[in-house]
Amino acid sequence: MATFGITVLAALAEIAGCFAFWAWLRLGQSPIVLIPGLASLTAFAFLLTRIDSAFAARTYAGYGGIYIVASLCWLWGIEGQTPDRWDVIGATLCLAGALVILFGPRTL
Repeated sequence: MATFGITVLAALAEIAGCFAFWAWLRLGQSPIVLIPGLASLTAFAFLLTRIDSAFAARTYAGYGGIYIVASLCWLWGIEGQTPDRWDVIGATLCLAGALVILFGPRTL
């Protein structure tokens, strides 16, 4: 279960870091928002290396589904826009795929 938790934290860190750039460039926020944004992106990269996987690409693939779900949670919780049914259906499919990639039995 630690893998899932780390993956969720990595997704939140990436979204927060990228949102800082969005806030600066698209919402007219001060460039000061980039300081915590860059720290957040650094945390994201560090957290991905903590996921127990023999291959980086498999980690990134599994992470992708978690990222999509976390992005929709951000959309709802931070940006105040409720995801529609197509968002939910798509995220469910992606999450199912991510869980198979992250937790599927491996033969080495």
